[in-house]
Amino acid sequence: MAELSLSNIVKRFGGFEIIHGANLEVKDGEFVVFVGPSGCGKSTLLRMIAGLEDITSGELRIGGRVVNDVEPADRGIAMVFQSYALYPHLTVEENLSFGLRMNGNPKADTERRVRHVSEILQIAELMKRRPKQLSGGQRQRVAIGRAIVREPEVFLFDEPLSNLDAELRVQMRVEISRLHKQLGTTMIYVTHDQTEAMTLADRIVVLRAGNIEQIGAPLDLYDDPANQFVAGFVGSPKMNFLKAVVVETQPGRVVIALESEADTRLAMPIADPVEVGAKVTLGIRPEHFVDAGEGDADLVVSIDVAEHLGNTSYIYAAIGSEQLIIERPESRSAGNRETLTVGLPASHTFLFDGAGRRLR
Repeated sequence: MAELSLSNIVKRFGGFEIIHGANLEVKDGEFVVFVGPSGCGKSTLLRMIAGLEDITSGELRIGGRVVNDVEPADRGIAMVFQSYALYPHLTVEENLSFGLRMNGNPKADTERRVRHVSEILQIAELMKRRPKQLSGGQRQRVAIGRAIVREPEVFLFDEPLSNLDAELRVQMRVEISRLHKQLGTTMIYVTHDQTEAMTLADRIVVLRAGNIEQIGAPLDLYDDPANQFVAGFVGSPKMNFLKAVVVETQPGRVVIALESEADTRLAMPIADPVEVGAKVTLGIRPEHFVDAGEGDADLVVSIDVAEHLGNTSYIYAAIGSEQLIIERPESRSAGNRETLTVGLPASHTFLFDGAGRRLR
């Protein structure tokens, strides 16, 4: 079994704490993705799991075994790096078998594993080539193959597709997803790419400044973010945020007015009481705008740019000093207009207080 457990994991560099008591349970065979802005600690957390960074305090278990002080090679993990890290003077076959040969693995078993990996990743025709003779996608396959051949309990991926072009990223994303289904092995994957996180993960771990903000299935985080940070980070294009003020309160309900358009008011149900005059933030995803007259309030925006993508358009617009992205069914005429009126449906909006805490 390859369950993985992080209990109050802390990491300090000198007097500076960068991971603040992380807690996470990863099930056997689960695909978990760490996401967050640069410097949030996602790669550091991954490297602590790998044994490449010491754990300051807390407990890390892999398969029920405490591994805080276990050497990386003895943890039952294999890591795929962003840089591929292939030996340039060795062939693909030699790169795949190198670790096994150095550990004294029987020759017959090594050949069996290498052959199996070449079939899984469809790289049999590349076995006699050296890395300089491979494309970026082929090198990444070999790097993944070198991890698979070890038959680890846990795979760790540190932004493995960031060096590839857009088309190859899509291709490799599909291959990694297929690989996970085929192997059924526990995988932990670090990325800053929203699409990778949403399409690959069984669960996503959102980090900010060394803290885990929320853990959940991709669509759960998308539809039910815990706070404004998660709401703004998960999803592409990002959620729109509009500053507002509370102008009326009733039990279980508030009325807000947009700061950029005071005549635009919206009644929203909330659980916790909020005072009149409180500053709040309205959140709405680009695809949740509706046609004028079909929502609970209308909003007139100034169109800056319209991107036409076939069956849909992204309209980049402004209301006052605030920027918006509006997703609409394909409408080429939008780019020739100066303004657009859209509806705000209260049922598809979020409300956050001044500290980013979700009110609705």
